[in-house]
Amino acid sequence: MEITTIGLDLAKSVFQLHAIDADGNVVWRKKVRRGALLETLAKVPPCLVGMEACATAHYWAREISALGHEVRLMPPAYVKAYLRRQKNDAADAEAICEAVRRPTMRFVPAKGAARQAVLVLHRSRELLVRQRTMLINAIRGHCAEFGLVAPQGARGSRDLATRIRQTDSAVLPDIAKDAMVLLVEQFHALVRQIQALNRRLIVWHRQDQASQRLATIPGVGVIRATALAASVTDPAAFRSGREFSASLGLVPRQNSSGGKDKLGRISKMGDRYLRKLLVVGATSVVRRARTTDTTAANWVRDLLERKPVRLVTVAMANKTARIVWAVLSRGETYRSPAAI
Repeated sequence: MEITTIGLDLAKSVFQLHAIDADGNVVWRKKVRRGALLETLAKVPPCLVGMEACATAHYWAREISALGHEVRLMPPAYVKAYLRRQKNDAADAEAICEAVRRPTMRFVPAKGAARQAVLVLHRSRELLVRQRTMLINAIRGHCAEFGLVAPQGARGSRDLATRIRQTDSAVLPDIAKDAMVLLVEQFHALVRQIQALNRRLIVWHRQDQASQRLATIPGVGVIRATALAASVTDPAAFRSGREFSASLGLVPRQNSSGGKDKLGRISKMGDRYLRKLLVVGATSVVRRARTTDTTAANWVRDLLERKPVRLVTVAMANKTARIVWAVLSRGETYRSPAAI
């Protein structure tokens, strides 16, 4: 029997494979160690290989594609519906093998090494930003115990760092001052590291056409443009801007039945990082809408008269996601409609 489809359950050390022929008959089930995986697949004639889009999936997709196989990645949540018995590696591989053959299955485009490297920059930057916030909160909390407070914002944090060094030991004991000076130095080091990553992202942005086109959209700067350009490798995978927006969880969750439409809060499915970036960018657009005269600003002002500001912000993020898809799929820059 000739193998036509393989379901591959990824792991760190031991991988489970489930191979079937064109009629769906099982050809073999195998457990393969990491070092022997590519060697095993190299002995199989080119076929369809399905995997869940989880950790290391894009790496293995590139390696297995180089062997001549067609690799398709699927969201793990969509594969779960095909699990027919208790969860184990063999059952997971069988479910993947079944799911990858479905004509209505939604697949995740595999990312190249270059774009995945850009996303590593973004994840690293996000981690450093979180650590910076934790340090600022810790410094403020410790200082408040000794009566040292500062306004919110970056300037307040810088002023507080200066005051820590200048405060007399009668107010701030030397033991506490030494500890907080260490935190302040760590804070400044994080700021320098974040700035270095920002410069790397700017360099890549200037070299990537899609990222430059995305930056022309209101509320999409260099950070958001590079993240979107690196994440959305194939806009044709989405039939419309609404479908792309839905993949990011920016559309209402449906609970409809009996012909009655019932919409709830946004689904919050998909890439949380991209969704956060779009919402933050939309926040700045909504904030500027009161002082600008564009079609988008007029739309925002009209909506603010009827809806809460956070709801309007998410609606603006939804609209921005649709514009992002249009810019990527058509290969054009953003053209702002004339204000009426």
